[in-house]
Amino acid sequence: MAELEGPEFGKADFVLLDEVTMEQFLENLRLRFSQGRIYTYIGEVVVAVNPYRALALYGPPAVECYRGRELYERPPHLFALADAAYKAMKRRAKDTCIVISGESGAGKTEASKYIMQYIAAITNPTQRAEVERVKNVLLKSNCVLEAFGNAKTNRNDNSSRFGKYMDINFDFKGDPTGGHIHNYLLEKSRILQQQPGERNFHAFYQLLLGAAPAQLAALHLCRDPGAYRYTQEGAQGSACGDDAAGYRAVEEAMAVIGFSPEEMGSVRRILAAILHLGNVRFVAEGETAAVEDAAQLSVLAELTATAPGSLRQALLTRTVAAGGGELIEKGHSPKEAAYARDACAKAIYERLFCWIVGRINASIAARGYDARLHGKSTVIGVLDIYGFEIFDTNSFEQFCINYCNEKLQQLFIELILRQEQAEYQREGIAWQSIEYFSNEPIVELVEQPHRGILALLDEACLAAGTITDPLFLASMDARLGRHPHYTSRKLCPTDKTMEFNRDFRIKHYAGDVTYSVEGFLDKNKDTLFQDFKRLLYNSADPVLRDMWPDGEQSITEVTKRPLTTGTLFKNSIVALVENLASKEPYYVRCIKPNDQKSPTLFDEERCRHQVSYLGLLENVRVRRAGFAYRQPYNRFLLRYKMTCEYTWPNHLMASDREATQALLEQHGFQDDVAYGHTKVFIRTPRTLFCLEQERAQLIPIIVLLLQKAWRGALARRRCRYLRAAYTIMAYYKRHKVKAYLRELLRRFQAVRTLPDFGKSVVWPEPPAVLARFQDASQRLFRRWRARQIVKNIPPSEMGQIRAKVAAMEALAGLRKEWGCQRSWARDYLSSPSENPGLALPFARRLQTLKDKVHFGSVLFSCHVRKINRFGKSRDRAILVTDQHLYKLEPRQQYRVMRALPLSTVTGLSVTSCGAQLVVFHTQSQEDLAVCLHKTQPAGDNRVGELVGVLLEHCRATKRELRVRVSDCIQLSLRGRRRLLTVETRADAATPDFGKSRDGFVLYWPGR
Repeated sequence: MAELEGPEFGKADFVLLDEVTMEQFLENLRLRFSQGRIYTYIGEVVVAVNPYRALALYGPPAVECYRGRELYERPPHLFALADAAYKAMKRRAKDTCIVISGESGAGKTEASKYIMQYIAAITNPTQRAEVERVKNVLLKSNCVLEAFGNAKTNRNDNSSRFGKYMDINFDFKGDPTGGHIHNYLLEKSRILQQQPGERNFHAFYQLLLGAAPAQLAALHLCRDPGAYRYTQEGAQGSACGDDAAGYRAVEEAMAVIGFSPEEMGSVRRILAAILHLGNVRFVAEGETAAVEDAAQLSVLAELTATAPGSLRQALLTRTVAAGGGELIEKGHSPKEAAYARDACAKAIYERLFCWIVGRINASIAARGYDARLHGKSTVIGVLDIYGFEIFDTNSFEQFCINYCNEKLQQLFIELILRQEQAEYQREGIAWQSIEYFSNEPIVELVEQPHRGILALLDEACLAAGTITDPLFLASMDARLGRHPHYTSRKLCPTDKTMEFNRDFRIKHYAGDVTYSVEGFLDKNKDTLFQDFKRLLYNSADPVLRDMWPDGEQSITEVTKRPLTTGTLFKNSIVALVENLASKEPYYVRCIKPNDQKSPTLFDEERCRHQVSYLGLLENVRVRRAGFAYRQPYNRFLLRYKMTCEYTWPNHLMASDREATQALLEQHGFQDDVAYGHTKVFIRTPRTLFCLEQERAQLIPIIVLLLQKAWRGALARRRCRYLRAAYTIMAYYKRHKVKAYLRELLRRFQAVRTLPDFGKSVVWPEPPAVLARFQDASQRLFRRWRARQIVKNIPPSEMGQIRAKVAAMEALAGLRKEWGCQRSWARDYLSSPSENPGLALPFARRLQTLKDKVHFGSVLFSCHVRKINRFGKSRDRAILVTDQHLYKLEPRQQYRVMRALPLSTVTGLSVTSCGAQLVVFHTQSQEDLAVCLHKTQPAGDNRVGELVGVLLEHCRATKRELRVRVSDCIQLSLRGRRRLLTVETRADAATPDFGKSRDGFVLYWPGR
């Protein structure tokens, strides 16, 4: 550290002082404070001085500077301590805690926030969403708890008026998975009254000064804190920071934590109800009290969602259960009603605060964490609890707070001073005993069973008859008068700083404190009538109702006497100390440099007092004489044995102590260690850091070695498994192939004798390896089957078969019906059944054409309906020979009206519907559009036949004929392009052509 900070900044560690004296300690502290170095070490303890100004010590660059570094590698800082606690937790899987102590105004709350900020910054590098959520809730919880649990005091503008201990749970990777907050002794008496210059809790002023006007109107509030009895004391110079900005920050934080809008609305209504409740005044009405302003009751009833009548009754009367189930209603006097009102206000706020803490705990609780699956969970605890307090008037709250600080000081003495020396003696380490102040007698004065102050206070609260605070003081004087740390005016009549029958004084480790006994009994009893509990339990507001589960009890139900406030607080502090003692502690000791909150003033006497009662000089002496690190031999070897050839992988020496000694001597650290009976003690952190560095360099090599061995074992095992699997697969594949081939033979053995030559035979499912074999086999089978069928077809039918195949290739999938199921006659006009009465004239005309043209054969003939270029449709006939396409006039002995050489026909167009429309496209752009009709039977589909015979003829003559299937056919008539479409009509008896806007349309009978 000396190389990181020059001598002008003083000593970074008090252990390095030339002489351990109070003067040198304070001079070093003053020098570092004046140079802006507010942190100094005592070994692993951080001494922090409140700078009373903002310092650029906590940004992301500072976080990176301390991340993963050892304590002595960087200048003293809270981040270094937080990193040390985090590394100890992560490396050794050991729970740790950070105890922040010091008097009020020394900067404990700010220190806890910076520690939380650092832990959040260095965790979750993989940005897991749930971990980020937990971190955000942990950080935002500070804002909410400060608003409801902190207040401005004369010593501190943001004084914690409650104790807080937060456990943060981490998984085996070191990422936070959840947490839990414990709160201790909220100073609820601050609700009713504050000392001059102080304020109530921040939440009230934030609500009044930060809420929107509409919200305030709904809550029946005004902006002025002086308008309400509970906040008027702090209304003068009320602003503490920016309350309006604080209100917005709290609203945002509550939303991040998971408070619903309804819950936040309930919290606002409860705060407003407390403010209104403080303004309720009572007047005497006969022997009982009455509410001075009845309108206030209706506002309170609205805010608490209770019945106005029930609220009035709870404020003005008390119901008492008599024997035999009888109930007696006793009216309050104005004084009793005011006491009950104030007790109710305190109880409501306390329960609201506890509900908020519980709600935060529910949000940050570890979810679905199973140690068997996710590894061991470890904890870092952060304790931020009220500091030692000495006010002008010290009451029950200051008594409890100072008792808590005595317990924490006792823990510090026990762990840092007493146990440290006891362990050295137990282990046989040479040691010079160091004297220190033990505050155990003071702790016993407060908490000793049957004889301590808390026991006497409980005894007075439980005694029958009228017991007053002066009687309780007299009881303490009688029974504690000989205790060296207790005195009162009666015991010391000459001390005029104390009043008779009111004051007593305890000589605390931090100084003498005079307490006023007034209110001790009432505050310890913390009486709240059952009427208020039942009233608020029956509220229609679910949040308020959840705060009062004890209101469900019947008034006649007999219950145990509740524990007093003092006993509950003592039990919680004892449990807290036991919890801290079970963890590895890290300490932050906060020093308040002056009472004026000045960033430059260093009050030497003020600091001397704090250094003295915190036992920091004794801590320095123990640290200078002691050892920074100790570990049992077996655990030390388990962590560092890989750094020495004599201990890796396992040593062969007589004992673990000898092996540890050999390891340290090999590294040359023998002068910096001592060997106890069961543990090795290392004096300086640098030695441990060197071992950690060497271990960190070797771990990757060892990991690679283990990975290599394990991966080799896994690969060999996998290879064996694969060989076995491949062998099994090979046998199984052969079995599947054989089974498939046998099944194939069985099914196709008799296909030659089947009428369909095996068409109906289902092929078995092939194994994957034979999929291509089956495809090839199926192709061969189809060719064989086709050959068998073709062999049985007469030669005279082969032309028809070829024509059908040609038609199928052109029309299959494009036209639904094309007549493939029937026999194709081709020359229908020569058939007497098709053309009765005219078959003979057609035969004569056919003979005449044959004699004239000498064509070889008739390809197709049929009656048609045709359309010309003028849009006139007529009945005609067509004759297609192997040379010409003829248009004939049936009524004139089939006179030839037009003859087209077949070689000039370039293509055909047909429709996809059932219409018998055919368009012949020619080279001369004079297309012929006809519709086949007058077929026998009616509706016989002959388009496919015409297409097929023409395609087959063109194939034989090696000409190309294009066939197009479309429902909108383009044709040319005398060079003009027209469109021909088909329209189905139910009223059309026969097909006919008509004109359309773009050309022509064929009206086809049908629906």
